[in-house]
Amino acid sequence: QVQLVESGGGLVQPGGSLRLSCTVSGFTLDTYTVGWFRQAAGKEREGVACSNGVGIPYYEDGARGRFTISRDTAKNMVYLQMDNLTPEDTAVYYCASHQISWRAQQYCSVGFKRQGGYWGQGTQVTVSS
Repeated sequence: QVQLVESGGGLVQPGGSLRLSCTVSGFTLDTYTVGWFRQAAGKEREGVACSNGVGIPYYEDGARGRFTISRDTAKNMVYLQMDNLTPEDTAVYYCASHQISWRAQQYCSVGFKRQGGYWGQGTQVTVSS
């Protein structure tokens, strides 16, 4: 049974940093593409950063240069290091994967909308002074 469990969200001031963690069970990270997504209040869910089965990352425009996706294959965990946070980053952040081995860019842009995905419960990130 596939499970993804996020942790590490919270309240942070603008300019601060947070590190989100995702514990994966039911498959190994070298099998599927994984990614981080977010959904702000009143907005559609969007891609943030994705990593394919060999660890090649892709970042959406809002994350590039500030966020870093990484994996620990020994622990089967995925991380999202978020630096220089702004209030616009406030959202529920989700860790997800999919049955199809998408390229990272494809998964982040369209793949996550397809049926067959696995999602965590989400973790709230609030950036506010």
